[in-house]
Amino acid sequence: MTTYALLIALSVVLVLLAGGLITIETAITRVSRSLVEEMVTDDVPGAHRLLVIVSDRPRYVNVLLFLSTTLTVTAMALVSYVAIVGLKVDHGWPIGWAIAAVVAVMVVVIYVVLGVAPRTLGRQHAMAVALRTAGIARGLAVVLSPLASLLILVGNALTPGRGYREGPFASQAELRELVDMAEADSLIEDDERQMIHSVFELGDTFAREVMVPRTEMVFIERTKSLRQAMSLGLRSGFSRIPVIGDSADDVVGIVYLKDIVRRVFDRRDAEQSETVESLMRPAFYVPDSKPADELLKDMQAARVHLAIVVDEYGGTGGLVTIEDILEEIVGEIDDEYDTAAPEVAPLDDGSFRVSSRMHVDDFADLVSVDVEGEEEGVDTVLGLMAKRLGRVPIPGASVDVDGWRLTAERGLNRRNRIATVLASPVLAQEIEESVDAR
Repeated sequence: MTTYALLIALSVVLVLLAGGLITIETAITRVSRSLVEEMVTDDVPGAHRLLVIVSDRPRYVNVLLFLSTTLTVTAMALVSYVAIVGLKVDHGWPIGWAIAAVVAVMVVVIYVVLGVAPRTLGRQHAMAVALRTAGIARGLAVVLSPLASLLILVGNALTPGRGYREGPFASQAELRELVDMAEADSLIEDDERQMIHSVFELGDTFAREVMVPRTEMVFIERTKSLRQAMSLGLRSGFSRIPVIGDSADDVVGIVYLKDIVRRVFDRRDAEQSETVESLMRPAFYVPDSKPADELLKDMQAARVHLAIVVDEYGGTGGLVTIEDILEEIVGEIDDEYDTAAPEVAPLDDGSFRVSSRMHVDDFADLVSVDVEGEEEGVDTVLGLMAKRLGRVPIPGASVDVDGWRLTAERGLNRRNRIATVLASPVLAQEIEESVDAR
């Protein structure tokens, strides 16, 4: 057998091996972990090895993809050598024709042998293939996993933006594509597709991205009476209020409105004689860098609905509720009383009703006041009110800013947050009040 024939035979073997690895990779990504766990319980041969693989699926997928790519490239290099040397040198083919022949042959081979056939087999017989090849996959991972991980790090370093720690070849990436295909084929609705993608993205979302910022938190001092706490809860609309000590960075607990009501109902004099500190519950603290999916699990396990978010300096960054996390998946949770208000709504008397989250600079341009967010150290209109008042605004709170009176208005959403701020010219308001007095 000539050298050329040996090289072609070796190329065929390499392509078949690569196809087998792709079949294993496809099968691993298709099997269900819950089904494998049931097989382990039933002592199915190979189930224990397969359970190890599906528990760390991205690692094995990356290794199999790396090895199949290596074998494919090697086969292409051998065929290219045979074509260039054999066809050009021995038979006098032009180099362009030799390369074109290699491309034509390899495109068909790779598309059929490495693209269609192995993936079809892997999907049709996923569990059988995965069970029988689990040992092979584990052995390859032991040898090649470090090298595959190193190449993923190199690829992430060269790719603009944030890379994937486990590589973009993991089963989650393929599942995302399947979800998009299902929506394109009208198997699921667009909102269902978005919800599924939101579940995936929850792991890349951190507590600081979903929390209620510190400027919007309502606190109460530990020395306040139960009556004062009840009044604050009823006026603000919150049933759980953080309790602070010396400052807002010293959150010492959480007081529940229902605990206050129960105590006052049992002992009427308690509303004046007891302080918030006597009824507060321990606070649940989380770092602002904690992934939202892990935070949700921790809050469920601890059976708490509110957590205090701590920044990198140990100060209070904000608070987060289970509802905040769920809204990252299902979107804003509104009830039948909620309305979608525009960011700016001009009123007939020359006043403006603006969103509490409107940027300070945009508000300054709207009403022509000399206020800059960077100088004030705040971003929103509500943040500006909080700074000028020296406390978190509650519904009805007002402050004057360069000839404009800003009044916080209660939101209609389920969280009872300040949704809008009424900005009225102070002079016009005073004239109107004097006319009414006459």
